[in-house]
Amino acid sequence: MARPAPGVLVSESADARSAELAELAEAYGVAMSYEDSNSRQTAVAAHTVVDVLHALGVDASTPAAIGAALDAVRRRGASRTAVPPVRLPTPSGRTWGWMLQLYSLRGQGSWGMGDYRDLADIVRWSGSAEGGRAGLVLCNPFHAMTPVPTLEDSPYFPSSRRFRSPLYLRIEDVPEYALSDEATRARVDGLRPPTTGGLIDRDAVWSAKRAALETLWLYVRQDQLDDFRADQGAALDRFALFGVLAEEHGPDWRAWPAELRNPAGPAVAHARDLHDDRVRFHAWLQLLCDEQLATAAQAAREAGMPVGIVHDLAVGVDPGGADAWALQDVLAVGATVGCPPDSFNQLGQDWQLPPWHPTRLAEADYQPFRDMVRSVLRHAGGIRIDHVMGLFRLWWIPDGNPASEGAYVSYDWRALIGVLTQEARREGAVVIGEDLGTVETRVTDAMADAGILGCDVAWFKRDKTGRTYLPPDQWRASAIASVTTHDLPTVAGWFTDEVVRVRAELGLLDGPVEDERARTAQERAALLTMLREESLLGDSNDLAEIALALHRLLVASPAAIVVAAPGDAVGDMRQPNLPGTLDEYPNWRLPLTDGAGQPMTIEELQDDVRVRRLIGVMAGLGAPAPGQTPSSDTVTRVSDAPGDRDLR
Repeated sequence: MARPAPGVLVSESADARSAELAELAEAYGVAMSYEDSNSRQTAVAAHTVVDVLHALGVDASTPAAIGAALDAVRRRGASRTAVPPVRLPTPSGRTWGWMLQLYSLRGQGSWGMGDYRDLADIVRWSGSAEGGRAGLVLCNPFHAMTPVPTLEDSPYFPSSRRFRSPLYLRIEDVPEYALSDEATRARVDGLRPPTTGGLIDRDAVWSAKRAALETLWLYVRQDQLDDFRADQGAALDRFALFGVLAEEHGPDWRAWPAELRNPAGPAVAHARDLHDDRVRFHAWLQLLCDEQLATAAQAAREAGMPVGIVHDLAVGVDPGGADAWALQDVLAVGATVGCPPDSFNQLGQDWQLPPWHPTRLAEADYQPFRDMVRSVLRHAGGIRIDHVMGLFRLWWIPDGNPASEGAYVSYDWRALIGVLTQEARREGAVVIGEDLGTVETRVTDAMADAGILGCDVAWFKRDKTGRTYLPPDQWRASAIASVTTHDLPTVAGWFTDEVVRVRAELGLLDGPVEDERARTAQERAALLTMLREESLLGDSNDLAEIALALHRLLVASPAAIVVAAPGDAVGDMRQPNLPGTLDEYPNWRLPLTDGAGQPMTIEELQDDVRVRRLIGVMAGLGAPAPGQTPSSDTVTRVSDAPGDRDLR
């Protein structure tokens, strides 16, 4: 039988099994239609439903198979939530903080990129009176990478979400460094790569740090390592063994010898015994990460931060990485997740991340999810859930299908929210759900009921027409408010048309560049009008004044937490990540720079007058009135948009 066209449901007359297929799909949470970004109901092709069921391990390829699968469902009975949600306490008072891409913030002692020591230093400064007594620091994910070249640049495509990245270790803070002799320390010091103004090179950083750590391994604190391994259990040893096998056989376990692809198999147990010392080495790296993150968390407590460090949880993992290898029993290895077509991505998006298998995860009593959340919350004052809608449903794309030929698969959100809130309440942590884009009412209702904060972003706060920006009193109170995100333009990038130029250069526009410039010009004008009507901006078109006004907008909103990006204080033109690109744009490799493209160290950032002015706005410490001339040597105006700028 020929497959029907995508987006067209097979009618009962054309396919006698459609009613039973719909019943089976409903039983497994597979939606046969969805509301698209234009609020239109869109049907999912029957063959796509069959493909998604196959990824769930359900055979729906023939009428007989569908009947047998339905019989099994009826025998199984209805599933029930394992874990009831609890309500988190509402954050007391308002607070502000920084949202950081830590790798981009290099200090004078950094090894080529920002690290855990830099994080502790930023926390101490921002929590001090000089730093405006910030209440939190929101960081990019610190999830573990696969420790062999070529390292993945994106923090949202990790090898493991349960374990941490040793790429962020500060070598001089490793206790074994102090325990080593002078000659050893000199050798380690000589490995430190020079800090340049170029792109962040994770392979070079890891090569230098790995060599240093292997040198210091001779001085390992055996008792502390043994205690840590006992505390972390078998999961740590399995993760450490993955690192060893990846070093020997390559970064993708799916290409390993067949006998090593099953983590519970005898060949893997033999490899564990054969490489005992190297397994201990990789476990030691996790001990070091834990110690340095504990130091940063202690710095937040000592600074009196009401929230502290908020860690980000990516939506998924590398299908060839450590978690995908270790958790094959609860992940759907026959599908990836993404999003359906919309006006910005007309072919849809495939993020290449394997989803949790809803049924198997429930059968495991949600323990793998709990372990992951508990790990991220260790030494954290809060957790940000990337794409929080994924706790409710995910767009599954069966292997071999384009991103447009997928379907939404539902999860027991009450159980997942229950685990999340229970673990957060146990740690006294804040939970933030990234709920940007098209969001179902049930998601926002469930978040509100559980005390989970949403995300409000200035670029998106518009009325239903999309032409008018909402004044601050119409923003949400139960949210964390920001001007932008890592996936969106910086203030300088948007107001100087840099973002249009870059997207046009890379062929990411679906129309003439002149049309895009006209559209963004209209949006900027509407935003400036609202800022002036709300007395947040005077008549000035100075870019620095506009940046301050946008942050006054955040402060004027009722949002429980407001955050700023350091780059917006100093006029950084480039956003950390440009969706829709891979190597065409230097995603996740950009150091912090000023408006002239000059790299800035953390020390320079802290001494910069523009940063101090932004702190004054965010902390309410005598912010300058709208229209006041900034106390800086150079003034960039919106009308002075820069010409072509080298992306790299």
